[in-house]
Amino acid sequence: MPSLPQEGMICPKGSVDSVDQARYAAAGVDIDAGNRMVELIKPLVRTTVRAGATAEIGGFGGLFDLKAAGFSDPLLVAATDGVGTKIKLAVETSRHDTIGIDLVAMVVNDLVVQGAEPLFFLDYFACGTLDPAVGSAVVAGIAAACREAGCALIGGETAEMPGVYGTGDYDLAGFAVGAVARENLLPRADIAPGDVVIGLSSSGVHANGFSLVRRVVAVLGLSWDAPAPFAPAHTLGDALLTPTRLYVQSCLTAIRRTKAVKALAHITGGGFVDNIPRVLPPDLAVLLNLDRISVHPVFKWLAAAGKISEREMLRTFNCGIGMIAVLDKHGAESACEKFAALGETPVRLGEIVAANGEQRVDFRGRLDLAW
Repeated sequence: MPSLPQEGMICPKGSVDSVDQARYAAAGVDIDAGNRMVELIKPLVRTTVRAGATAEIGGFGGLFDLKAAGFSDPLLVAATDGVGTKIKLAVETSRHDTIGIDLVAMVVNDLVVQGAEPLFFLDYFACGTLDPAVGSAVVAGIAAACREAGCALIGGETAEMPGVYGTGDYDLAGFAVGAVARENLLPRADIAPGDVVIGLSSSGVHANGFSLVRRVVAVLGLSWDAPAPFAPAHTLGDALLTPTRLYVQSCLTAIRRTKAVKALAHITGGGFVDNIPRVLPPDLAVLLNLDRISVHPVFKWLAAAGKISEREMLRTFNCGIGMIAVLDKHGAESACEKFAALGETPVRLGEIVAANGEQRVDFRGRLDLAW
């Protein structure tokens, strides 16, 4: 084995590059593959340009001009998230085109609950061995979701870490910053008993609870390419990979045009029980009628196949409701009409009530989990 040049030695032209790069590639890190991926995703990134950002990548940081975006006295709101073990399903089915949508949705849906308009997004892609085609497919989904949410993809990081991730495995994280005019920050301070609580329908499991989903599938011995029991026209893998619904544009429009939205709660890990109280004053609670929820078929199947209790379903999954909105009781009807006109399926679920001790979410009725 040739020895490395010693400190202070004069090396032949090109010897340092050739030795170091050969050793780095042999260790499992391919710099050229990273550069190829950057070139593949540049056109995708450019499609997310918006006022305040050029959506160009390649530098050491991304820039955003708040003044150019039309803000004069904004509050900045930041959020970060991943996609959990749903990523294992993408890897095991070799379908990588929608997991990036989940990544963006999980982050920007958290921004909009504070009334914030997403401005820019950055991603972190870590893998064992970089496959530029896989990486660019993931970024294609990220870019598509950024366009829908109205935010610019201004940068990111690709990390190739053999020994940390196995061959074919990867992980994702996303980071976004939004802005909201100071006077429009949610939740509002005037939430009161009698305010109306509505739910906006989900697209399916979204990106929470997949450790339990995968356990149910494993116990049943199902393959990802088998017909989905709850959607036989699709494979189980494709049906479960249905991406998280983006609520940004509908919620922002309803906030701005109706003035009735007092609070929003993104129903993610922790379900209804843990997420709704996060946006309520400590002396208030919510009364929800479970009979009014149109339970998505995937949750009926999971509850039956996995013998999962209603309580566990309500704390683990969205059960068919991906976003909760608290509406001023006098403007609730017009707000529901606006949400419907924007493509949402609003469901009146209950109302805000005075808190009774530590219980902040009170349920009436039962989920229709009949399978």
